Amino acid sequence: MKERIGYVAWIVGVAQFFAVQGIVESAWARPAYSWARNNISDLGNVHCGLRTWPESRYICSPEHGLMNGSFIVLGVLLVVGFVLTGGAGGAGGGVLWHGGRVAVSARMLLVSGGAGFVLIGLAPTDVHKGLHVVGAALIMGSGNVGLVLAGFGLADRVPRPLRRVTGLLGVVALLAFGLFLSGHYLGLGMGGMERVAAYPFLFWAAALGVRGCALRAGRTRAAVPEAGAGRARAGTGPSGG
Repeated sequence: MKERIGYVAWIVGVAQFFAVQGIVESAWARPAYSWARNNISDLGNVHCGLRTWPESRYICSPEHGLMNGSFIVLGVLLVVGFVLTGGAGGAGGGVLWHGGRVAVSARMLLVSGGAGFVLIGLAPTDVHKGLHVVGAALIMGSGNVGLVLAGFGLADRVPRPLRRVTGLLGVVALLAFGLFLSGHYLGLGMGGMERVAAYPFLFWAAALGVRGCALRAGRTRAAVPEAGAGRARAGTGPSGG
């Protein structure tokens, strides 16, 4: 049950984040919000005005409070998910992780990435730039390193292609983070490259959440007929008729 709640926390956290992002974008004042031109956290800026870091753009997000609340909810639910799915695979343990140091390190780094979302929600760029930068570094730095390690720390019962994709997503996101910091956007724009660095973490968590819930539901359905068959066998003994 704990693991199922953890999987649901990931799904809900990521789903509400993208839903709220769409709502806040739709309320954006002119010029229109752009995934290429604007940072994700521009949606959480408290004040309207021209910003010159890291690129020049005008920011005005009337629903910034809603976006910052969504960042916080996302971070909390990501952390909750990692805590509740943190058991090592094996007898009586969880089904997602190995029990070794790599898996422990991966989870710690991924938890720090979740904490980064909480931090950027509490510290919008135009209110406390320093803390906001720390939060972004936790998401796209620590979180993505954790994603790379997760490719080696997931339990053997997790399909090998999924483990390989996990590590590959982490590598791609880390490379994108480096390009974003260096100002090389490869035609994607500042906001586009930032999303390549930040979103793999979220897509991965949501995908694992959906997979985990589906597996749990399958086991529950399989257990019901088995339990019924057991009761039927018990009723056909010598005194059963």
